[in-house]
Amino acid sequence: MLNVEMLSTGDEVLHGQIVDTNAAWLADFFFNQGLPLTRRNTVGDNLDDLIAILRERSEHADILIVNGGLGPTSDDLSALAAATAKGEGLVLHEEWLAHMARFFTERGRVMAPSNRKQAEIPASAELVDNPVGTACGFAVKLNRCLMFFTPGVPSEFKVMVEQEILPRLRERFTLPPSPVCLRLTTFGRSESDLAQNLSHLTLPEGVVMGYRSSMPIIELKLTGPAQHKEAMEAIWPEVKRVAGESVIFEGTGGLPLWLAERLRERQLSLTLSEQFTGGLVALQLSRAGAPLLASEVLPSQDEALLQAARWASGLRNRHLAGLALTVTGLEEEFINFALATPEGTHALRAKFNTNRHSLAVRQEVCAMMALNILRRWLSGKDLASDHGWINVVESLTIE
Repeated sequence: MLNVEMLSTGDEVLHGQIVDTNAAWLADFFFNQGLPLTRRNTVGDNLDDLIAILRERSEHADILIVNGGLGPTSDDLSALAAATAKGEGLVLHEEWLAHMARFFTERGRVMAPSNRKQAEIPASAELVDNPVGTACGFAVKLNRCLMFFTPGVPSEFKVMVEQEILPRLRERFTLPPSPVCLRLTTFGRSESDLAQNLSHLTLPEGVVMGYRSSMPIIELKLTGPAQHKEAMEAIWPEVKRVAGESVIFEGTGGLPLWLAERLRERQLSLTLSEQFTGGLVALQLSRAGAPLLASEVLPSQDEALLQAARWASGLRNRHLAGLALTVTGLEEEFINFALATPEGTHALRAKFNTNRHSLAVRQEVCAMMALNILRRWLSGKDLASDHGWINVVESLTIE
């Protein structure tokens, strides 16, 4: 098994001023390629610290992905650190310098003298192309470790990993088969409840049942080596049985994307009206490319269940939409949801089981419940379903 590590650089990452999304993305991407990360480190913009950690990890890792520090400013030190750790100097890569000049000229801009720094790489380095930016990457061998240096811009980093680094790894190493990962997304069950009810499963060696909690959902992941695929698929129906009605999505992609695809398949447009959720439902569906005709965010106001149903029905008629989904304001822990369809309008009144969660969390819960109501209707299921944090106390349908 290859020892694959990542080193994130930059004071802003080290001090938590920005979220290291590149590390999370790489861990997931490499895992699915059969290259799970064995370690992740973070270091600030200090040359001595960078040199020290490169030398240290070069004695342990087979592959090290170094992210950040390839910009044109004085605190971008990765290339200098790599060269110093190897005991060599930086050299100007003339072809990359010309590439950068064309990059700026094609965009009607003048390249600043400071950008020249981005074409300087260690003398023994192999250039790694950056198809979308000005900072070239490079690869060096230090002790036992093959190191790849990449820019911190996520769009550049991801393209380089997929198009430049992974092919090089496949050429130089024999990579193991990608692991099998079966996924379920649940809503309304606690992690401890799910874990307790799945504790009876007997898993093959190397197969793990994982739980990823991201309020208000919990993802179940059954992960293991490719040779155990059949055994894992035999266990999977029991996992789905235990998860039961809390399952809102199976596989990857997410519920909003699934909803967008189903709406397009059935040629149904959707219009939205939100009070308590403040546009969270619209945000998720629009990002997934759902066929939204209109979306409104209204001030919270007291509203009876029948009024909510009539509002959804009127909203659908006004916009000539296939469906209309509404979320009302919160009134003494009660909130109404309504879905107007071609066959009639369904309305649910729900109540929070606790008020200990923050406003943001409760809004997320209600947005997910609204999406789940839409999912249940598209799946031909009864819309009324309890969800742990919030339970249905009343429902009605009007023609």
